[in-house]
Amino acid sequence: MKIESSLLLQPPLLSRIGETMRRKRCLIIGVQWAVVVFYLVLVTVPAFLSLPSPEARMLEHFTLFAQFLFWGVWWPFVILSVMLMGRVWCGVFCPEGALTEFVSRYGLGRSVPRWMKWGGWPFVAFILTTVYGQLVSVYEYPKAALLVLGGSTVAAIAIGLVYGKGKRVWCRHLCPVTGVFGLLARLAPLHFSVDRERWNDRIQPGMIKIHPVPVECAPLVDIRRMKGASECHMCGRCSGHRGAVSLSARMPGQEVVRLSPQDVRPWEVRLLIFGIIGVAVGAFQWSASPWFVAAKTWAAEWLVDRDSFALLQDNAPWWLLTHYPQTNDVFTWLDGLGILSYIGATALLVGGWVWGWLRVAGTILPGDAVNNARRLAYSLIPLGGVGVFLGLSAMTVSHLAAEGIHIPWLGQMRAALLGLAALWSWALAFGMLRHAPSDSLRWLAGAGVAMAIAGVITPWAFLFYIW
Repeated sequence: MKIESSLLLQPPLLSRIGETMRRKRCLIIGVQWAVVVFYLVLVTVPAFLSLPSPEARMLEHFTLFAQFLFWGVWWPFVILSVMLMGRVWCGVFCPEGALTEFVSRYGLGRSVPRWMKWGGWPFVAFILTTVYGQLVSVYEYPKAALLVLGGSTVAAIAIGLVYGKGKRVWCRHLCPVTGVFGLLARLAPLHFSVDRERWNDRIQPGMIKIHPVPVECAPLVDIRRMKGASECHMCGRCSGHRGAVSLSARMPGQEVVRLSPQDVRPWEVRLLIFGIIGVAVGAFQWSASPWFVAAKTWAAEWLVDRDSFALLQDNAPWWLLTHYPQTNDVFTWLDGLGILSYIGATALLVGGWVWGWLRVAGTILPGDAVNNARRLAYSLIPLGGVGVFLGLSAMTVSHLAAEGIHIPWLGQMRAALLGLAALWSWALAFGMLRHAPSDSLRWLAGAGVAMAIAGVITPWAFLFYIW
């Protein structure tokens, strides 16, 4: 008799890395707790320090140093890492994921309620967190950062204490960035692949049947039916399971090109078009927009002419609108209304343009126009991811400029990244159109996607090169 073993054949390098992640689980847990401590220090300590003076330097004031590490290094490269390696951040480094999973082992262990499984929560959570962060200036002030990020962490712990047993219910359903990471991970060239044939039938004549211990997947992924990297947290716990799961390489964006109509999720499409592309660019753009200043000035003059001063008051608390008189940074109620209006208008204008042209492309193709448009929307993930990276990295540039460090060829590098992302998105769309009935329909639909791509690039061009 023979006993089947995955060790009979020397696995490739990536497979060995996946197996190492499974065997070295204790090391990964140690890394997670180190990140938890680091995260708590960066988020908590600055909130109890005095605000830095305008002349303060990064290495002279911990608040500035923490802001640079968190917003200038941490978050931009988390976005980049998800596009390159899948959700390794979630499974190996994320402090909220580690905390919610840990406390859920000792919590009530209740089953996930139906309302929590609603597919629109990632969209709602991303929009609310992004907009609220702009109202309280989360990037500039440590109290606001503690409120937004600390509030998210407390919510993750609370969900872990009530729902699941050693699971990441918060990460799967309610985390503000889970939808963003799920979309970006579809581009990653690394993923854990599942061989369904080996999973379903591992037994060959003369072999002893083996019943492996089931994998406890923390993010609640059905590993057997997993076809992509969207929900997988890349923690490695399932590597080698039943000889069918292994860390593998694939062409970047391959999952998007091969996306079937059945795999399209409407709420993911809304998050991509109106959230990552629409709301995010409005959030990064409003403070530099001359249109915002002009509209706010006109509204203020209109109110003064009518002796209406309620919206011009600056008595909102700091946790509702930015209120730091000691730095001469105080938002009026009109400022808050203006920010909400600008971000909302940008999301509707940019998102509406993108969706309109995708509908045109979808109408050209045979079948249901809406379903075609939703599928083609996934081709814009590279532009969405690069846009968020550029927006966050603008803070990196600002922090370095305050220290007298200027990045040469910054404009050219931004243009190159946007150009590469646009080409990548159009190539993905063209790959998705490979089964079009004719070349003419393929090129016409591709032109529609190109117009959608132009609508994504234009707001970033205004922000980086025109204003």
